[in-house]
Amino acid sequence: MLDVAKPRIDKGLDDVYVKESSICLVDGERGRLLYRGYDIRDLAKHSSFEETVFILVHGRLPKREELAKAAADLGAARPISKETVALLRKMPKDAPPIDVLRTAVSHMSNFDPERDDAGQAANMRKAQRLVARFPTLVAAHHRIRQGKRVLPPDPRLGHAEDFLRMLTGRRPTPLEARVMDVALILHADHSMNASAFAATVAASTLTDLYSAIVAAIATLKGPLHGGANEAALKTMLTVGKPENAEAYVMDTLRNKGKVFGFGHRVYRTYDPRALILRDCARELSEVRGEQELFRVAEIIQETVVRELRAKAVYANVDFYSGLAYHLLGLPPDLYTPIFAVSRVVGWTAHAMEYWQDNRLVRPLDYYVGPTDAVYVPMDER
Repeated sequence: MLDVAKPRIDKGLDDVYVKESSICLVDGERGRLLYRGYDIRDLAKHSSFEETVFILVHGRLPKREELAKAAADLGAARPISKETVALLRKMPKDAPPIDVLRTAVSHMSNFDPERDDAGQAANMRKAQRLVARFPTLVAAHHRIRQGKRVLPPDPRLGHAEDFLRMLTGRRPTPLEARVMDVALILHADHSMNASAFAATVAASTLTDLYSAIVAAIATLKGPLHGGANEAALKTMLTVGKPENAEAYVMDTLRNKGKVFGFGHRVYRTYDPRALILRDCARELSEVRGEQELFRVAEIIQETVVRELRAKAVYANVDFYSGLAYHLLGLPPDLYTPIFAVSRVVGWTAHAMEYWQDNRLVRPLDYYVGPTDAVYVPMDER
């Protein structure tokens, strides 16, 4: 072993900064999330996903005509090619939708004439196409695996509304469309999270934007990142009734188990996105007459916060997003792809920002293996 002083190793890269950014601020102490300086609570209340895309990509609020054009351009770019639809039809019926999305994005890159154009204008156009087509890809595959007709996008509808229509085959109610719109706003970026970092690492090699996004999707698939909302919903459904909720949490904590949807690497208080989605889930539960499941969620939250207050463990965005999607009638294996439908905005923004002052990401590892191993020929082993 090399005789050198052991360096400090930041497992998980805690407290390591990899770039300066003006895209997103996560204020974990005060429970604030800002996109380009704008509070997520204001955006969820007053904005739209289309406007959020503009803010994250361009760094400012759009004027009325700019927003109208941006929304129209997204709608126009939503259709996917017949070659991509054919690929979706060839995927195994039991393939996880997030895997299908990853494969489809990689496939789709081969039909983009600007794929290898590294210019800023070309990358902006590719980012727009990626954001526009993610909901179409997810919805088309979902319809195909159900044996139903693929619905083409309707550019007259908003991004969230059309996404739900293409998934379910019916025009969503105003409340359903607004809840999906809010969910997409809330998931659009979250600073240097694992998938954004993966996109940044890939981008630092000067690969194309599609490849960087494929790396991000592969990272998002992990249950410690994009899959936690599905696990949180399964917990609620397992508990079943409000009277079982507190005992479930107490038993889980006593046995050193994990209650999914709680705790965060950055937040030391409530994740502001969780509070917004809690209100969305409450409203949906009242309309759909599923208030019992919402009450299960409330009791789980109250119990975890009470029991783990000393550790500052609170609900995160995953806890209520899965419940909201369930109340929208969407199956759990779509929750991570829905995350990607939104987060692709942040991924593209971070990749393009990094390219403005690019440096290949090449960290070190501290070698602890042998240094004097002797090779033995095959016949002598």
